[in-house]
Amino acid sequence: MKAADVVFAGGPVHTVDAARTRATAVAVRGERIVAVGHDEVRDLVGPDTEVVDLAGRLLVPGFQDAHVHPVGGGLELGRCDLSGAVTLEEYRRRIRAYADAHPDLPWITGGGWSLETFPGGTPTRTELDALVPDRPVHLANRDHHGAWVNTRALELAGITAATPDPVDGRIEREAGGGPSGMLQEGAMRLVGDLVPAPTAEEELEALLRAQALLHSYGITAWQDAIVGANPVTADGAPAYLAAVRDGSLTARVVGALWWDRARGAEQIPELVERRERLTGGRLRATSVKIMQDGIAENHTAAMLGPYLTACGHASDNAGISFVDPEALRAYVTALDATGFQVHFHALGDRAVREALDAVEAARRANGWTDTRPHLAHLQVVHPDDVPRFRALGAAANLQPLWAVHEPQMDELTIPFLGAERAARQYPFGDLLRAGATLVAGSDWPVSSPDPIQGMHVAVNRRLPGAAAPAFLPGQRLDLGTALAAYTAGGAYANHLDDTGTIAPGMLADLVVLDRDPFAGPPEEIAATRVLRTYVGGERVYAADDV
Repeated sequence: MKAADVVFAGGPVHTVDAARTRATAVAVRGERIVAVGHDEVRDLVGPDTEVVDLAGRLLVPGFQDAHVHPVGGGLELGRCDLSGAVTLEEYRRRIRAYADAHPDLPWITGGGWSLETFPGGTPTRTELDALVPDRPVHLANRDHHGAWVNTRALELAGITAATPDPVDGRIEREAGGGPSGMLQEGAMRLVGDLVPAPTAEEELEALLRAQALLHSYGITAWQDAIVGANPVTADGAPAYLAAVRDGSLTARVVGALWWDRARGAEQIPELVERRERLTGGRLRATSVKIMQDGIAENHTAAMLGPYLTACGHASDNAGISFVDPEALRAYVTALDATGFQVHFHALGDRAVREALDAVEAARRANGWTDTRPHLAHLQVVHPDDVPRFRALGAAANLQPLWAVHEPQMDELTIPFLGAERAARQYPFGDLLRAGATLVAGSDWPVSSPDPIQGMHVAVNRRLPGAAAPAFLPGQRLDLGTALAAYTAGGAYANHLDDTGTIAPGMLADLVVLDRDPFAGPPEEIAATRVLRTYVGGERVYAADDV
């Protein structure tokens, strides 16, 4: 038999097949795996074969992020990056330093700040005015469902006490009715539409910056959760097309085209045209992203019952369904008929139900097709809807890092949901027991793109090193299930059926870890590091100490 190009040997191989079998050697020829086994695989070692000694370290399939925003994340890394900090003092330092370092920029943009830093999760314009009084400032929060702006930005947008709230958002107000400097959801566009768009060169640079970071975390494929003009992040399409043309796109990417909720079914032919135009090389724009609601912290996640007030009484607000539920059923049915996968943002229990109702309508109208719809976030799911994921073939797209006790959860969410709804959050275990297909994503730059950190939280339901108790520990996953969600599950969601497991004939998208996390206690999963990442047999990342 012809010799292999690369042979991995000398350590455990977690294949992620249905039986969770293990091997000790893998051979790769060209882009694909040609043998998986034990000592017999070494017969494929020839004079030109690269032999990678695993030295007892674990080989796994490449990780796939089923919900991520690489271009937006890459742009933020190059702008005023507030991520990773939680104090106003640190935000002030970074904003002032960035403004001083870029005196010629007409706008100060960036983001990543945490809601927990500010009373009620709402910072004010006066804090920014003291730092940057003469230029407009627009800083998205960590969740990218709100923006912190200064007075100059509000003036340029013409936002005053007389400006009404948009139907899909809210302008936070001062006592006299004037804008306070915090814009929620659709209100972000009132200023965001004025922010200069990144150039094509800046977007490409951001994409490649993000790709390098994601490869360093073992990510070989992803679904970009928003591609196209939108109020949340960069367009992304020009950057992907440029990377396909010049060969710099080394990851496998599915683009989820943005559904403009201000429009209706008339945009579907445009989406079909964009699917054709944005499919080539390792890029396929075969999904459509519909954002059905907001987030729980600002009370825009769509709930079946009203949020509570700070006094614990029922309010008059149950969140926002961004797309009329009846229209949603018609749109999803039409998209499904064209072969599009639909990728929902569904965070509240009403949004989850509306999304599942839309999938059910599509199944009834079109029959059972292989479009593989998936619902992302799933913060609150009504028990009646848990079994519907399996029944409808709708995958559950989990963001495990959010399922923890932290100030944003304990101070801004649980008190306003009430005990019964709060106990239904991130029901990973219930979804698994009900037979749902689990896939996983990060929503980076909302939270870390590191799948190992996500697996740690999925298993432990607490952040690494945190003293807080486990968050609803009955919803834990075992490590094998969590890893499968980041590998085979992601491959399923991305229609990358020749990836996600280690078997002959599969693409050689592989990751070498520095240890076998199955061999240690669950509390130490997060200590695991990625040493090497391969896409199609080509090494795209190696740690400095390898």
